[in-house]
Amino acid sequence: MSQTPIKFAYWVPNVSGGLVVSKIEQRTHWDIDYNRKLAQIAEHAGFEYALSQIRFTAGYGADNQHESVTISHALLAATEKLKVIAAILPGPWSPVLAAKQLASIDQFTNGRIAVNIVSGWFKSEFRAIGEPWLDHDERYRRSEEFIRALKGIWTQDNFSFYGDFYRFHDYTLKPKPLQQPHPEIFQGGSSRAARDMASRVSDWYFTNGNSLEGIKAQIDDIRAKAALNGHSVKVGVNAFVIARETEAEAQAVLEEIIAKADFDAVNGFSREVKSAGAASPEGEGNWAKSTFEDLVQYNDGFKTNLIGTPQQIAERIVALKAVGVDLVLSGFLHCQEEVEYFGRRVLPLVRELEVQAVATKEEAAQA
Repeated sequence: MSQTPIKFAYWVPNVSGGLVVSKIEQRTHWDIDYNRKLAQIAEHAGFEYALSQIRFTAGYGADNQHESVTISHALLAATEKLKVIAAILPGPWSPVLAAKQLASIDQFTNGRIAVNIVSGWFKSEFRAIGEPWLDHDERYRRSEEFIRALKGIWTQDNFSFYGDFYRFHDYTLKPKPLQQPHPEIFQGGSSRAARDMASRVSDWYFTNGNSLEGIKAQIDDIRAKAALNGHSVKVGVNAFVIARETEAEAQAVLEEIIAKADFDAVNGFSREVKSAGAASPEGEGNWAKSTFEDLVQYNDGFKTNLIGTPQQIAERIVALKAVGVDLVLSGFLHCQEEVEYFGRRVLPLVRELEVQAVATKEEAAQA
């Protein structure tokens, strides 16, 4: 097991409807005042990252959306240590616009911006905003060129690049980001094309929630491919956290979320994402094996099973670390109070268990 402490991120609720597609009460709001306060709570609780969402159209309860780069900058201005990962969608953004926006924010915040490149799964959204909808693997090819262009712009003067989607001729960006060699680059996806892209160009790979065995299989695959490319990539996993004083309380919350699911919205979301996954050459991808209950949480967060008492959740987080997870991307029902509770009751237990695991490993090595 790595001696590096596992890191924690939370989903920024900059999109209305909360983080479950359910009519259960969610004391979470998408406005800026709520999000500033949440960022401060998360920073104090020990979260290293926040991930802003990118949406352009309404649907599945997301009737209102604050733009990701803009709200990321606002949250950075309200905090001192937290790093914010701004989601960016190739198509609406060009690499030069993203590179310049993020370099400026990086300068303004002493190196606390990162980027999540979203290749796109929502065909109806692309159609609504007049963006061409590419085939599955073409979207990942475009994203890979986007990332290569970002890296080049951020690290080189007189940068030139000749790809199928983007071209640059002796371009120099100044000022460049403070972070060296460049701001961290995240991406998601579970398809072969997504893993292959991450193994070549991304710093971090996000995967949807899954069982311990499913997560390990993805990590082993991506790290083997990255090693062949002389590259290394860290892995974050999505998890919806329901931490309560008793396991029964936590399970009751989960049952209520699912019982009050917005049936039409979940089924609409299911049709969209399963169509996107089926479009991959292997017929898989995010959500390929997701049930109705899984899809009540957008990113299969229930599957990761961080649902129970603080001790149970801490033990499961350390088990995730043992199979190679570097970061837990967390969603919550009532974000402000539950992020605070997680920092106070769960995270200290994780740190204790990490220390114990390292000590046990060292003892075994010396035996």
